[in-house]
Amino acid sequence: MNIRRGREADLPQVLALIQELAEYEKAPQEVTNTLADMQRDGFGPEPIFKFFVAEDAAGVIIGIALYYTAYSTWKGRMLFLEDLVVTENQRGTGLGRQLFDAVVAEARHTGVNRMKWQVLKWNEPAIGFYKKLGANLDPEWDNGNLSHEQLHAYACHPAAEAAVQQG
Repeated sequence: MNIRRGREADLPQVLALIQELAEYEKAPQEVTNTLADMQRDGFGPEPIFKFFVAEDAAGVIIGIALYYTAYSTWKGRMLFLEDLVVTENQRGTGLGRQLFDAVVAEARHTGVNRMKWQVLKWNEPAIGFYKKLGANLDPEWDNGNLSHEQLHAYACHPAAEAAVQQG
């Protein structure tokens, strides 16, 4: 196994692992991200995410940890681990721990004040994994979302729209 920083050429395999995760989470129809989106958003003029990959001896990517820098008004810079995915037949081998460790090392290296991630309440294997690492799983916060459709249906105050248009 080899853990390394992700490269643009890895994106087709990364997207396949994201789709595998969506299948596991019983929501394959929810993945609307495309290879072109990921190329733009990870390697375009304003990259907004980075990732580590785990690859086997043949160079096949069998795990990913995708993250980005976020900001907390209380704590300042933080790193958000969006997804930690290990292909099904490699789970339980320690690969997830190695990917998680790479993200923790990156958080330390970049000087962030906090690292955050989410885990589905029903994903007992993932919950057990994070608890074994000594992580805090916070029961006090719920996650808020607006879907693509909801964003476009939402009626913004005209002053807010004007502020955005002014740049």
